[in-house]
Formats: sequence, structure tokens, C-alpha cells
Amino acid sequence: MRLDTATVFGASGFIGRHLVKRLAERGAVIRAVTRDPDRALHLKPLGEVGQIVLLPLAGEPTPAALAPLVRGADLVVNLAGILFERRPGDFEAVHVRFAGAVAEAAAAAGCRRLVHVSAIGADRLSASVYARTKAEGEAAVRTAFPQAAILRPSIVFGPEDKFFNRFARMAQLSPVLPIVGGRTRFQPVYVGDVADAVIAAAFAEEASATFELGGPRIYSFVELVHYVLEVTGRRRLVIDLPLPVARFVAALAEWLPEPPLTRDQILLLGRDNIVAAGARGLADLGIRPTPVEVVVPQYLVTFARRSLRVPVL
Repeated sequence: MRLDTATVFGASGFIGRHLVKRLAERGAVIRAVTRDPDRALHLKPLGEVGQIVLLPLAGEPTPAALAPLVRGADLVVNLAGILFERRPGDFEAVHVRFAGAVAEAAAAAGCRRLVHVSAIGADRLSASVYARTKAEGEAAVRTAFPQAAILRPSIVFGPEDKFFNRFARMAQLSPVLPIVGGRTRFQPVYVGDVADAVIAAAFAEEASATFELGGPRIYSFVELVHYVLEVTGRRRLVIDLPLPVARFVAALAEWLPEPPLTRDQILLLGRDNIVAAGARGLADLGIRPTPVEVVVPQYLVTFARRSLRVPVL
């Protein structure tokens, strides 16, 4: 498949900037679609002059409104997603209606490939609205664009992540690190591997597959937090909050502009976030997953209080 033009929704986000860089290196012209182009200017230096075009997403994102953004694109990628709702219905709007509109617009425009990034744990029967709408969004994409590739990453790590960086920052400020679901298992996947997976899925012979993306090892939540402390050279008390306490804290935190914890996230933490047995994964896309230990110490050095070591879990 020729890759002359790609439209990327959610291009200014964590995964987006890594994907845009890789697409630019392949010589593609990238239409980076974002709600606020002024906050996406960091993407421009990732390509040659005129190679990365910032396009505003304004108004109601109906298939008709999205049509000009995808017209003539060889590849359309939807990275749009949110971790919490500012108001009820946001999950439905972003994960379901927007995902479906992108797929409908791409199909109507005759785009050759669509890659939709969802999440491990997507489940229409889940008690979590996040997980439920992720699954409903996948269904909407499949209905509109049956040949779409769907990627489901576990928690994604990298220099700008909101997992390892958040706990390293918390450890700077507090002698106690509260967590919820300490035994819940994760399979962290490197952001660069996710970006590579998007491109590999776009070129895969079987375009309509679903891939679950996880790193080479599985860790419990509490193991990952202790790893952050080891890398940054800090000793902190890690407390796994009882569920009633966690729900109370989350209910209060939901009033913040960017809550560190919500009641819906507590429901998510009740289930392991790992690649399902038998699922297609990075290996099926020809990608060797990057270990946490190779990358995370490089950017947590900012939070270290002594000479950086590279601990092994």
C-alpha cells in the first residue's frame, strides 16, 4: 500500500506525537486533526516544511463534517480517547459516536485503511463505563468499516506518560503513596511500539484483525509503584486503599478538573489489564516489545534523588 497521505485524529496526544514522527519519516503528508491546533505546534518540527498540516476539529463531528479531513487519505488513524468524563456522556461521545463517525467518513471517502486504537479491557458487559464504551466504539467502527484494524494497548509508557511520571512526582511530594487494586496485573507497552503497531497494522495483509498490545512482562500494580521508588531512589509507604475508602476519595477527586482517580477507574482496576490468551499481539505485527527497564529509568532520572541505577524487577 502506498502511504502518501495520512489523517490522524488525536494527533497531539501521547501516542499521536510518536506516530506522527514515524509517518513523517516514511514521507507521508500528515493531516494532524486536533481540537486546538495552537497546542499541537510541537508536531510541526517532526517533519519537513509543509509535511505536517494541523487541522482544527470544530463543531459536531458528524461523518459529513469529518469528510473533508479524510478525503484522499490512504490511511486514517483514530487515537481519540479520554480517561475520565468532565460531564456525563463524554465517554459515549468520544469513544462511540466519534469513533463511529470517523469510520463512516473514512468508508464514504474510500480510504484504504483505518486503524482504530481502543484499549485492553474493552467489554460491552463491563460495569465500567470506560470499558463498555470502548467496546461499543469498536462495534461502531466494525459496522461502518469492517476491514478496520483495532489495537488494544495495555497501559502505555514513555517519556510523557501519565503513569510512571505521576507516581514519581507523587513520591517527591508525599511520604505515602495510596493506590487502589495493588494486585491488579498490567502489561505495560512502550509508546514507540504502539506507534509502530499502528503502521504495521496499516500494512498488514489481514486488515480487519484485532491486536492486543502488551510488553514482554506482566507486573502487579504494587510492583510497578515499588519499581518507580527503586528507580528514583526513594523510600515511601505504599498503601493499597480499601475499596470503601477508595470510592470516597474518588468521589471527592471527581470534582477536580483532572481527577487522579474516579469511581469508574476503580471498577477498571478490579480486572487485570493484560493480553488475553491466544490474542494477536505485537509479535504478529513483527514487533519485539520493549521492556520497561530499558526505557523508564531514562526519563525518571528527572525525579531521582541520587545517581541513577537501573534496577531489575
